[in-house]
Amino acid sequence: MSDPVVFLPPMMCDARVFAPQIKAFSGRQAMIFAPLTMGDTVREMAGQVLAAAPERFAMLGLAMGGIVAMEVARQAPERITKLCLMDTNPLAETPAAAAAREPQIIAAKSGRLEEAMRAEMRPEYLAPGTGRRAVLDTVMEMADDLGASIFVRQSRALQKRPDQQRTLRRLQIPTLVVCGEHDKLYPVKRHEFLADLIPDAKLAIVHDAGHLPVLEQPAQVNEILRDWMSAPLILR
Repeated sequence: MSDPVVFLPPMMCDARVFAPQIKAFSGRQAMIFAPLTMGDTVREMAGQVLAAAPERFAMLGLAMGGIVAMEVARQAPERITKLCLMDTNPLAETPAAAAAREPQIIAAKSGRLEEAMRAEMRPEYLAPGTGRRAVLDTVMEMADDLGASIFVRQSRALQKRPDQQRTLRRLQIPTLVVCGEHDKLYPVKRHEFLADLIPDAKLAIVHDAGHLPVLEQPAQVNEILRDWMSAPLILR
């Protein structure tokens, strides 16, 4: 695949979340990390991604990055050559979930970002095992470096995010949907639903991984992405 790949991260994560993929593929593939730190809505964040991206590109969005990636695909589908949506959600935030973010936002504004993040990224969202603690520690380090203001901005954007089911039903981009088998935030059944929305989408399950398979099972994810990157482009 000659087109560069734009990587969109989960909430409160920087490029370190994709470190295993950057190490594996940067020597053979142009890779661009798109931080989701600007804009107050998913629509504005998608606009920022498009403004900085090449004219044509492949795109991988993980968790919140997948939510923004779907909006990028809604705004400019003609610019995307391939799409990978990983451990993400096409639905709008429910009123109950939006309300549950308010205590986290208050905690972050009050200097208790770690408390807010531990409510946002719970251990049970990851696969059980000895590697869970290291992944959580990495997430906390990234969140601490990004800071409370980004937490509040991203939380507000997620509260107001649009439902993308209509977008996905109309999508004509070759799409791979990936999910960790132990993801309790957005379970496998949600990804089966997501893949069914998209014409001709393929679904891949990452074994022994949860919500962040890129860090939990990097070798397995890299093999899946290698196949995705090497698949021939479909002319549209």
